[in-house]
Amino acid sequence: MNEQEIDLLDELYFVQSYKELKSAMDWDDAQLQKHLFSLNQKEYIKILVNQDDEYNGDKEINSIPWQELFFLATKKGLLEHNGF
Repeated sequence: MNEQEIDLLDELYFVQSYKELKSAMDWDDAQLQKHLFSLNQKEYIKILVNQDDEYNGDKEINSIPWQELFFLATKKGLLEHNGF
């Protein structure tokens, strides 16, 4: 896990919207989406359509409706983030 992914996971202990993450990270869309996509591929985060339900739509990076979604670290992601 690289430094940017660690910083992003710091923000995902609780459900966050794309807008909240973009504001907190102060990254451009391409950078944020790249790291969200990478963390999701590693199963370190969940992509959600609302506070409770997982996104099951298109999994291609350019087809995901990023601005409409929410994100949360998984148990696997939190364990990796904390060095276990």
